[in-house]
Amino acid sequence: MRKLNIASLRILAGVGILALSPLTQAQSPGIAPAQGANIESPGGTAGKPEQVVAGGQVPDEATRAAVVGALRQVYGPANVIDRIEVVSSVGTPANWSANVQKLLNPSLKQIHRGQLQIQGTQITAQGEVGNEALRQKIVSDMAGALNPTYTIKNSLRVPVSEQIVVDQALGNRIIEFEVGSATLTAKGRAILEEIAAALAKLSNKSVAIIGHTDNSGNRASNLALSQARAEAVKGYLVGKGIDPATMSTSGVGPDQPVAGNDSDAGRARNRRIEFRVGR
Repeated sequence: MRKLNIASLRILAGVGILALSPLTQAQSPGIAPAQGANIESPGGTAGKPEQVVAGGQVPDEATRAAVVGALRQVYGPANVIDRIEVVSSVGTPANWSANVQKLLNPSLKQIHRGQLQIQGTQITAQGEVGNEALRQKIVSDMAGALNPTYTIKNSLRVPVSEQIVVDQALGNRIIEFEVGSATLTAKGRAILEEIAAALAKLSNKSVAIIGHTDNSGNRASNLALSQARAEAVKGYLVGKGIDPATMSTSGVGPDQPVAGNDSDAGRARNRRIEFRVGR
């Protein structure tokens, strides 16, 4: 007898500086789902609701409809993109769909840059929350809603306050470059003026500057371009008085998208600079 794959659900929320949306982000968004449902939220822009993308594999149409329906209840019908695939060979534990729906509730909006992964009866919650009490409560509420056969790993964390300062300075905006180059546009430089002011407020903190691209063109070229753009940002910030010893750069090319690469809007969101504040 052929062994059945177990359906799973992955929810990513607000990956990167640009995705300040809730935990229901699907492929932080760039993680290809295994069997199961994967819910990806590319994140919203300032003043606009976040978008949630649901993908992966479930065993039947009823499960797919239930997952998508629960997400639409939380985020609104217009903000949910359904990419879930129905594959009859995937199996689920008893009452899996009903249990998953219990987790797809408004509390997910309190998790940022994170991921909720449900693999059979194994659940992992990752990401950032506002305070320690909330970190404990979210997982406690999850456990209380499920039967004891489900195991929950709490990998949520409270971000350092300095990260919030930088996130607010960026404000869900994209640092723009000339097409296909590492030359900053006027708009890009204007945003970096604000970032420099925010970084100047940090004390004894390191900042990782990470360049990202969409998946258009050659991956090797995109990796090189993303690195060059990260270095261009660092160079500009150094020119504004930020200590170069406090900044590191890396380029990950198209490997960590926060949105689908199948639309102009999605590709635009993936072409970004991310700032991560360390200790």
